[in-house]
Amino acid sequence: MTRASLLTGIGELVTFDPVHDGPLGIVHDAALLSVDGRIAWTGPAGDAPHADADEVRDAGGAAVLPGFVDSHTHLVFAGDRSGEFEARMAGRPYSAGGIRSTVAATRAASDDRLRNHIDRFSAELRAQGTTTFEVKSGYGLTVNDEERSLRLAREVTAETTFLGAHVIPPEFADDPDGYVDLVTGPMLDACAPHARWIDVFCETGAFDPDQSRRILTAGAARGLGLRLHASQLGPGDGIALAVELGAAAVDHCTYPTERDIELLAGSDTVAGLLPGVEFSTRHPYPDARRLIDAGVRVALASDCNPGSSFTSSMAFCIAVAVRDMGMTVGEALRAATLGGAESLRRDDVGHLRVGARADYVVLDAPSSVHLAYRPGVPLVSRTVVGGV
Repeated sequence: MTRASLLTGIGELVTFDPVHDGPLGIVHDAALLSVDGRIAWTGPAGDAPHADADEVRDAGGAAVLPGFVDSHTHLVFAGDRSGEFEARMAGRPYSAGGIRSTVAATRAASDDRLRNHIDRFSAELRAQGTTTFEVKSGYGLTVNDEERSLRLAREVTAETTFLGAHVIPPEFADDPDGYVDLVTGPMLDACAPHARWIDVFCETGAFDPDQSRRILTAGAARGLGLRLHASQLGPGDGIALAVELGAAAVDHCTYPTERDIELLAGSDTVAGLLPGVEFSTRHPYPDARRLIDAGVRVALASDCNPGSSFTSSMAFCIAVAVRDMGMTVGEALRAATLGGAESLRRDDVGHLRVGARADYVVLDAPSSVHLAYRPGVPLVSRTVVGGV
């Protein structure tokens, strides 16, 4: 049975639909009609098709925007690394090595404990306006633990990423190529049925470009889309590798070279910027202004994980991007919605054009500018996913 819902009295509606005003597709004093979980109409409230609606709600002048699309999270884990964070704030530098402590805790956790963690973080994301999110494995690093991580992640999202190549686990410290053999062989065989993507941490202390190429090529042969972690800790070859292989996204991009930026600007690869990481590690923030001015497509994501960015708030990421990365509010909002969708190669989310999934956020504020204007304030009053 068809069900149509009309939301009217919207103070500011952000659609990213070119039929409306400006690059954000903004409509003031607006309304939105959804039918069976899809956007059917947007426009001025005075023109709203009331006769087509089974129910009518009034937003009371609030701003409405597309649900956030978080294209980079690590939600399958156990353990706590608050002590590591405290030490970093006291001056100890960040390194990839801390991941191994989470690996040990995750391996020791039961399925039920991991599932409870995932459910709790998923609810946390939803409450803060995130309607689509990606989840990586990478804290198991054995065939069984990586497989169960992805199997559990698949219970909450279709956007699952096999990250067996997160770091070399302790038992392979003297045989890194042997671990790459495991990742590209039995581990990939077990994990591919539960994953849409494959990712590699191509960084000093993790995987070098040759190992990364081998892993990504193996994943592509199994039909997985490609993603990379690269240039988080310093310049490297990861961004160029991502572009060469046609990866959907290369994330971090804190230290891109001029050549990296040229390559990204001439490609379909999205640069995922993760400001929560720099906030938590005290590395310099990515220069988003430099990337955007060069024509690079960018996404903002939380990188929610227990070590380097333990935040699930996309609103926080928007505020930091505006304050410290040279982005306008509109650019940051686009990167946190439509940019995330592009990173995940999705055309049904991240915007409110006709035919899109009815995923949207109602703010306790009159405009989206308040996401950066009022940092740390819980402004999301309602999150709607598929019209519900």
